[in-house]
Amino acid sequence: MWPTVNGAAGGRAVGEPVEFGVCVRFGLLGPLTVGGEPVGGGKVRSLLAALLMRPGRVVPSDDLKLALWGDEPPASATASLHNHVARLRRLLDSEDRVRAVPPGYVLRVDPGELDTEVFEAHARVALAAHNRGDWPVVAEETAAALALWRGAPLSGLYDPADGEPALVQRLGETRLLVLEWKYEAELRLGRHEGIGPELAALTGQFPLREAFHRQLMLVLHRTGRQAEALAVHQRLRRTLVEELGVDPGPAVQEAHREILREPAPRAELPTPAQLPPAPAHFTGRDDLVAQLWAALTQRHPGAPAARHEGAPTAALAVITGMAGVGKSALAVHVAHALREEFPDGQLYLNLRGATPGLPPLPPIQALAALLNALGVDSRNVPDTPDAAAALLRSRLAPTRTLLVLDDAASAAQVRPLLPAGDGCAVVVTSRSPLAALDGATRFPLAPMTADESLGLLRAVSGRQLADGAARLVELCGRLPLALRVAAARLAARRALSPDALAGLLDAEDGRLDHLEYDDLSVRRSLAVALGALDPDAALALRRLGALDLPAYEVPVVARLMGLPEQRAGAALDRLVEVALLEEISYGRYAPHDLVRDFARELAAQDDGREAAVERGLRWYAEAARQSGLALSPPEREGPARVPEPVGDAEPFPDTVAALAWGDRELPAVVTLTERYARSSPTVFLLVRAYFSHLQYRGKYGALRHLNRFVLSAARASGDLVAQAHAIGDLAGAHFLASRIEEALALNDEAIALWQELGERGRTQRTLANRGMLLERLGRHAEAAEPLERSLALTRELDDAYGEAIILSHLGNLHEHTDARVAIAYHERSLATGCRIGSELLVHTAHCNIGYAHLTLGEWAAAVGHFERALCILGDQGDWHGRSQSWVGLVRVLGELGRTDEAYAACADLLDQAVERCDAYSEGLGRREYGRLERARGRIAQARVQWELALTALEGGDPKAHAEVTELLAGLDEEPGVKSAAEVG
Repeated sequence: MWPTVNGAAGGRAVGEPVEFGVCVRFGLLGPLTVGGEPVGGGKVRSLLAALLMRPGRVVPSDDLKLALWGDEPPASATASLHNHVARLRRLLDSEDRVRAVPPGYVLRVDPGELDTEVFEAHARVALAAHNRGDWPVVAEETAAALALWRGAPLSGLYDPADGEPALVQRLGETRLLVLEWKYEAELRLGRHEGIGPELAALTGQFPLREAFHRQLMLVLHRTGRQAEALAVHQRLRRTLVEELGVDPGPAVQEAHREILREPAPRAELPTPAQLPPAPAHFTGRDDLVAQLWAALTQRHPGAPAARHEGAPTAALAVITGMAGVGKSALAVHVAHALREEFPDGQLYLNLRGATPGLPPLPPIQALAALLNALGVDSRNVPDTPDAAAALLRSRLAPTRTLLVLDDAASAAQVRPLLPAGDGCAVVVTSRSPLAALDGATRFPLAPMTADESLGLLRAVSGRQLADGAARLVELCGRLPLALRVAAARLAARRALSPDALAGLLDAEDGRLDHLEYDDLSVRRSLAVALGALDPDAALALRRLGALDLPAYEVPVVARLMGLPEQRAGAALDRLVEVALLEEISYGRYAPHDLVRDFARELAAQDDGREAAVERGLRWYAEAARQSGLALSPPEREGPARVPEPVGDAEPFPDTVAALAWGDRELPAVVTLTERYARSSPTVFLLVRAYFSHLQYRGKYGALRHLNRFVLSAARASGDLVAQAHAIGDLAGAHFLASRIEEALALNDEAIALWQELGERGRTQRTLANRGMLLERLGRHAEAAEPLERSLALTRELDDAYGEAIILSHLGNLHEHTDARVAIAYHERSLATGCRIGSELLVHTAHCNIGYAHLTLGEWAAAVGHFERALCILGDQGDWHGRSQSWVGLVRVLGELGRTDEAYAACADLLDQAVERCDAYSEGLGRREYGRLERARGRIAQARVQWELALTALEGGDPKAHAEVTELLAGLDEEPGVKSAAEVG
């Protein structure tokens, strides 16, 4: 029975052509889109997809939680779901698109807005037209339906290892039916040109689907290719008998009889016809195939010929990419599809650019081989390359011939082989881009998509591969050569499951051992590329494997190689040229996963590996140190947090450059810390130096993660100084995330260690931190003593910066008893900051003075200080300072009645806090948002914000948590107030 879709066809009669007055707004036929734009990753995308799966119907909250978090939703799932719904409403720019309707939410989707509904409506009309034989309508409706497809339905929204959702299966089967009806209409309307290659691809993809085979047989027969049509029938019959034990059905048998009954004229065999057999199980690359077709024929498949008379040169396409990426398979596949376009022959020549044990084919030998294929006797081939090339051009000039020049080493090798006639075309494959080859259209070939890779794995192995196949695809790097090796292993050993093979490949040190089978080998293919490298490029590849980072830039590679940066940059460019590296952005390089494995193997045999790694670590530590100096110059911000000089990295010109470097290198710093913390003390210095960047960016989770690694390693090595630094920095990370109790316990450990080590300056700073933390915990009587001790030490050490910090802490302490006295302390700190030029002190003082005026209810006085504090830090300043100033500014703007400004500032604060996963700042922001809602009389919305604030502040600042609890308690007597769970 044909599947129905709510509202897709409206009141239109079945079979009437589909017309929609509303443009398609939501797309599920491919990656999820809204208004034609892709929806970014994350929970909002998953939420929208779950609602679109049931358009116009209530989706229970429990189902939405399952879609967002799986079987283990967090404790805050209900509050977070409301938060994501609010973001979805903003994304859709409509408050009433998503409504809260117990027991969940409903998404309004108007007729014609959802592409799956439009697709199935077109399909129903096409079916009705097909049943009554109205072939023009069938052709029109199937074309409209297929045009909506942008890729696999729900792409990226489910794990292929879990199997396809029912909707995806249904849509996929419907699409195949629509394709069958489309080609049937083309046949009935006599439109045979151009559909043969499409049907050939479909028969390869669906070897048991008889309809496509029947249609291909008829297309071939009616275009004069009877032998090929009969071969299609023979291949189908053999497959059905071997796989299912049955013969083809009546429709195929009738087509077979038609071919035998009405023999077509014998087509002349093309001469020469040197193409290797078409690659079995060629999968995917549809866009590239179409682009290559267009480049080589100067038109798109199925379009009329549009060659320009007198064009000076033949069409030239160059397919480039790394070893094993499928360059030759693509070239041969396209060449076979183009045979009819080049009736005077197809020439094929392996130029041996990367053939083990053989040098590249010299141009004179290549010319002789091509001329022999064109009927020139070997004795008549000229001795010189120029004369031979001229003869080749003469022979090819009046013809329409296709040349496939496989595995070229260089542009110089290819150039003499190119024809001049406008009727010819040339496909060249090479690991090098052959940039010196003029007039070429280049096609850089990347690894296959996940879906294409899975399709190839299934086709070659002959197995369905449900369990573990997605992980196996990724472990093969989606590289066709590796996928074919894996598929061959699965085909040879039926007891070997994809999950088991993935487990073998997951052991990275031996992955390449398992990617060899018979004459297929990823390692041998990469070794050939290595053998063709110059010494510097080969050294660079080995040293990349030594440090093994996600990505690299020239300065660190130069340190790994022990060479000047200019030579290192040239070596990296050479590795990019032969597709062993990819330049992912300007000056930044990354290897493919399997090249990374190969580089690790090379590094393991390198005697200079350990020294190279240490040079790389020292460069990273010094670069992080220079970043810290740029972000917090010691002459302006007091004693430097960063360590003493470690290496020779260049200073950063400004904070923008320092922050950009730190952002790019976070994955590298995490990798180096996890891998080398126990083997190199340089990692301790790297993590210390990187503190300023993570603090600036509000990356408190990363700060805790790195310092836990360092602390564990420092304890194992007995390094007390490293332990003290790591404990102190870990305490700072907890404080910044408002985990005050944990911060205090760690800070007390640091005090004891610094006192044991006799470090008075460090002791002074940790005593100051103790006083500040006790004040935050409300233990005011205890806070004064460590602050006074710390103040005394700053004066003994003549530390003006440290003294200003203590004055700031004392001001915060006095704010609890006398805010006027607090302001006086903060003004003294401000004066010192202005005198020594410390932006941090000046900002902190203005922020604290603002809060003191806020305590006094002096809103107009407070607002100027908060605005100055934010102006000092700017958009890229320290996140902790910005967020605290922002919270204060929102509060006073609300109290002053500047409500629109307050709402806008609070929304920006919340967006940035959520982006940084800063629960504390999010909690404070929601506290203030609730106040704004309460002031407008929106009691229910205020309660929602305060309940979300409680969740965010759980386990953090007890004072802030208690304040929100008190605000909520004040709503208890408000009539008609709903909880967060009841408000949509």
